[in-house]
Amino acid sequence: MDILPILSTLRRHKITATLLILQVALTCAIVCNAVFLIAQRMERMHMTSGVAEQELVRVRLASIGGTSEEKYPRDSEDVALLRQIPGVTEVASVNEVPFGNESNNTGIKTDPNQKKSALNATTYYGTHIAETLGVQLAAGRNLRSDEYVDLNVVTSALSKGDDKALPKSIVITQAVADRLWPGQNPLGKPIYFDKTPLYVVGVLKDLVRPAIWNDAYAKYSLIMPVRVADGQYLIRTVPEDRDRVLKAAVEKLKAADPNRVILKKDTMEDIRARFFQDDRAMTGLLVGVCVALLVVTALGIVGLGSFWVAQRRRQIGVRRALGATRADILRYFQTENFLLATMGIGLGMVLAYGINLFLMVHYELPRMPGFYLPIGALALWTVGQVAVLGPAMRASEVPPVVATRAA
Repeated sequence: MDILPILSTLRRHKITATLLILQVALTCAIVCNAVFLIAQRMERMHMTSGVAEQELVRVRLASIGGTSEEKYPRDSEDVALLRQIPGVTEVASVNEVPFGNESNNTGIKTDPNQKKSALNATTYYGTHIAETLGVQLAAGRNLRSDEYVDLNVVTSALSKGDDKALPKSIVITQAVADRLWPGQNPLGKPIYFDKTPLYVVGVLKDLVRPAIWNDAYAKYSLIMPVRVADGQYLIRTVPEDRDRVLKAAVEKLKAADPNRVILKKDTMEDIRARFFQDDRAMTGLLVGVCVALLVVTALGIVGLGSFWVAQRRRQIGVRRALGATRADILRYFQTENFLLATMGIGLGMVLAYGINLFLMVHYELPRMPGFYLPIGALALWTVGQVAVLGPAMRASEVPPVVATRAA
């Protein structure tokens, strides 16, 4: 197919051709970035937690007040009751849960004289929390029972400026170890919240933090040997017993004290689903935008193709009378549309890169990998060729006799 006659024809229809090119360019730019954002959201929603999500349920009670002397014995009684439920393998009274949106964050240092924290991490409290969560050790050991200190003792001492009441051991994630001591063995190394060191006794392969404002810091988690009595219990059981165990746990706690108020009773899957509900909504919105843009672009190509076929009926008839086959006419319109789409895609890739730079500067998004550009180009080429197929087939059916009719 000689492309020069096609370009000559397009020069006589500059406005309509330019409008279609701009439409394809804008669609290409938005679709490339939208697909990139969808991939980012999907990757975030499938973020690993490092815990046995299929085996965990959570019960949270409303605080009923009381002194520390009353809270901790009551908490121990609750844990003992929950352990009695058939199918329960482990129970922990905790201050926070993965993907729970409530996070106890703190800055940590590797030297007490540092002016600025090396990183910000979340701190999990609770006895048997590692065993209940089902996190895997990469090195070292889990915390021992004799290392735990009551939270009220720690807070009371810290309020007086005494950080010596802090426990002496701590478990960190591999992500924290890699950030603080890249390429080194972290076991036995000290970290500081203030002046008193806590020594690393264990390293977890993975443990996600509850509140994630930046995915790069999602695995910065610590477990400290601190006992809490917040009325929040994590219960581990086999997956098929979760609903039964959750119901039995509520009944047990209610039986122990009918006046208790159950704030939450859910599975870890429910907690994850709520945490990522905004990401799912954004993904759905972006998919809708992509589909809408591709449909509008396809309709524009169909409309323009139909318009040009109506305008060129006599020209098509002349070509048919001179020996052009239906395949020649079909190929002409397909090639013409391919050229317009290619021009639009070329401009759209430049726009896509510019939009990505804007998002990087103003919204701290990562750079879009280059392979998203050919994905967007392929999608638009496909949509364009399919969209023009109908008008092109109608054009190929124009009979030669049209050439003999008066204009």
